[in-house]
Amino acid sequence: MDWRSVTFDWNRARAFLVTAEEGSLSAAARALKLTQPTLGRQVEALEAELGVALFERTGRGLRLTAAGHALLDHARLMGDGARALSLAAWGQTEALEGEVAISASDADASYLLPPILARLHAAEPGIRIEVVVSNDLSDLSRREADIAVRNVRPTASDLIARKLRDATARLYAAPAYLERIGRPDRPEGFADADFIEIDGRGSLRSLLAAQGFALGEANFPYRCRNFAVMWEMVRRGMGIGILDDRIGDPDPAVERAAPFFAPVAFPVWLVTHRDIARSRRLRVVFDALVEGLGA
Repeated sequence: MDWRSVTFDWNRARAFLVTAEEGSLSAAARALKLTQPTLGRQVEALEAELGVALFERTGRGLRLTAAGHALLDHARLMGDGARALSLAAWGQTEALEGEVAISASDADASYLLPPILARLHAAEPGIRIEVVVSNDLSDLSRREADIAVRNVRPTASDLIARKLRDATARLYAAPAYLERIGRPDRPEGFADADFIEIDGRGSLRSLLAAQGFALGEANFPYRCRNFAVMWEMVRRGMGIGILDDRIGDPDPAVERAAPFFAPVAFPVWLVTHRDIARSRRLRVVFDALVEGLGA
């Protein structure tokens, strides 16, 4: 058969693929931003077109049939191809108008990106920016974002990256809180201080223990995995937290809590997909971030 004579609706295949991955029509409809009846009609149309049942309807949702399982890998290959085509086409545009999505941690998105994006908008008002706030690594190949600010070097061969700087994080607290605990100048002086843990692994406690702080669970009355919220707690005098000194040092509501504490170094990388790096619009945004975050 000549493949050029075959007609195929990618929207129907995408409806099948996302429904299979999400496990229900309702979840797939949310992911694709479609109504559930519209998505259901697309799946049914594909079943009619192929002449096979792809799903079994159960009381708890949908289950792939044997035919559905057999065709799922082919649908995934089509999805990968569609994403690759979209990325390659995105990379050919020279227009300085349109959207660019930037993925960044809550701390960077809250405190470092706004002035950079304001300058970018003043220079290129046709570029619209979506800020994707996530402390996890966004999947650039799946277009969860176009550019990502990361603290780890990417390993995927289809990504390109530029190291911007080695950042440092320090301990901070509100001046009134430091007055209340007597402004200690050595680790043992913090025996009764409150700290705000940053994750469920006890990372801050481990960092402090490595520098001679003998602290127990009572020293960590709060745990907050959102750095922007943690920072507001610090500013309100609820305890001591750790953050990038490019955010902490300029903030008049806080000061360094332990000047003797050796800062924790971490890298800052700017990452994008190799195909869309050829886009003029993306290059302008990428360069603005290099200048603003790397200065």
